[in-house]
Amino acid sequence: MQKALAVAVGGFVFYTAATGPFEGLIQRALFLALVTVLGLALYPSGAGKSWRPLGAAIDLALAAVTVAACLYIVWHYDEIMTTLPWATGLDKALTAGLVLAVLELGRRTVGLIFPVLVLLGIGYALFGNLLPGPLQHRGFDSAFVTETIFLGDLGIWGMLTGVAATVIAAFVLFGALLLHSGGGQAFMDIAMRLGGRQPGGAAKIATIASGLFGMISGSAVANVATTGNFTIPMMIRLGYPRAFAAAVEAVASTGGQIAPPIMGAAAFVMAEILGIPYLTIILGAIIPAVLFYLSVFMTVHFVAVRRNLAVVPEEDLPEWAAILAPRRVLPIAAALAGLGLGIWLGRSISTAAFYGIVGLLLAFVATEAGRLSPRAMLGRIVDGLGDAGKGMVIIGVLLAGAQVLVSMINLTGIGVTLSSLIVSLAGDSVALVALIVGGVCLVMGMGLPTTAAYVLVAAVLAPAMTAVGIDPLAAHLFVFYFATISVITPPVCVAVFVAAGIANTNWLPAAGEAVRLGAVTYVVPFLFLLYPGMTLQGSWFDALEAIAAGLALVIAIPALLSGTRLTRSRAIDIAILAGVIAVAIWPHPATPFIALAALAAAFRLGSAQRGLAA
Repeated sequence: MQKALAVAVGGFVFYTAATGPFEGLIQRALFLALVTVLGLALYPSGAGKSWRPLGAAIDLALAAVTVAACLYIVWHYDEIMTTLPWATGLDKALTAGLVLAVLELGRRTVGLIFPVLVLLGIGYALFGNLLPGPLQHRGFDSAFVTETIFLGDLGIWGMLTGVAATVIAAFVLFGALLLHSGGGQAFMDIAMRLGGRQPGGAAKIATIASGLFGMISGSAVANVATTGNFTIPMMIRLGYPRAFAAAVEAVASTGGQIAPPIMGAAAFVMAEILGIPYLTIILGAIIPAVLFYLSVFMTVHFVAVRRNLAVVPEEDLPEWAAILAPRRVLPIAAALAGLGLGIWLGRSISTAAFYGIVGLLLAFVATEAGRLSPRAMLGRIVDGLGDAGKGMVIIGVLLAGAQVLVSMINLTGIGVTLSSLIVSLAGDSVALVALIVGGVCLVMGMGLPTTAAYVLVAAVLAPAMTAVGIDPLAAHLFVFYFATISVITPPVCVAVFVAAGIANTNWLPAAGEAVRLGAVTYVVPFLFLLYPGMTLQGSWFDALEAIAAGLALVIAIPALLSGTRLTRSRAIDIAILAGVIAVAIWPHPATPFIALAALAAAFRLGSAQRGLAA
């Protein structure tokens, strides 16, 4: 039953990616009906408990009301789009049932925090007129709230649900099929070969593998659960501290969410919100993502050298001949070629994903013919569809719920109110606004998946940054980064919780290690504001300046936090590295290059002193 539903969802996404989506509300309603029914089958109420019959009845009721509400929208599409319909009692009942189904499924998949936030948003719209002070608004009755949520394209059928039902769903399908056609093992093997024989090899394998998986994954937590079950036991087996092993995996998996081309699905949402091309988003995110992974690599390297962490034995590493065998690389190459061809031809992003899927499947069948039976190949594809269905459930439900919350924020004007409060508190100081917004983003993003966290902070906090003159792309990347790294920031660091569970260790020391490993990520967003070239805005010299500043920071900060010795005096080492960091973040055309040169000289001096001592 579950696989049949997953295949139906995958087939719907594949068909609409190939031929183009249906009319806006129809596409979104059909998609939401499919993923909600699939979600109720994948995450049944009361599973394994004595009250499962009651849970089954609840699930059937939720599925029925969801399908009824979505088909109601399809049937009344023309009326909704050409008139301003008044909400009837039936409309209110269908809205309540649909929202309840979406939020209950959100609770089952990602926890209680997200549905509570959406309910608070609806409650604020209904009863905010009773609040005192600046948070008070004029008030809206249940009919008006129903019309906003259900009978138009501003509420649950809005832009976020539309992106989920087209572009994001197509890429979730693309990624799942890529992993199940052999891409997942290929990524792991490449990571092992590249990082295994270096100092801290197992940790570097985890960093590379999690980055590769995370680039096409929609969830840092899911990424930890997928790659962590292999990398964390390997690190522990080679003698790495359990807390350190958990932290490496949590941080590396989180980094995949800020790495192009998908960025945890937020790249597509950001492009829609800002109204700029998707390519501009991913180009703007390339340098920060490279700096993030370089910083994790440098921290792992410094810690590995200081602690003398083991490398991976040669016999445990795959051979390059096996890694580069045609059956391993051709499906990946064909998938990327199809995707690139679609973009080059000017097709929509979802249609480009369709081209990538077609290329992938053709190459998979061609390379596995004779080695796997048709039944086995079909089984892998169906397994990929099953995983894609799970991903679409989480993404679809979260973005539908987030769209309800965003519509309530826009209806009540609470986002503008909070932005005005932040600006008035900061006194138009860009630095103070950024510090306040960064801190609030960390709190608001805790416990939420990447995309939902970004949508929330983008609606409420990004306007505060643009109000003081910050470039919109820089502002959105800034809030996106802080919302994303909340999953490794105590106290609600869900990626660390999962990794610590796999490592069988206490989460608190793992969280401390994670903050140290990801320390540069707390600094990089401020470089968006200091150096326009960080997001490839401005001239080529601006980009070089940003890269120089970033390189100085991603080497100096890990060296400082890992206790790397440059001289015989720890105090002098701290002074040198702190000075480099201060110079790198001082926005002057020459300072990044001075910081980088000083850092290179310090490391050369330290190497010379160690040579003399030897």
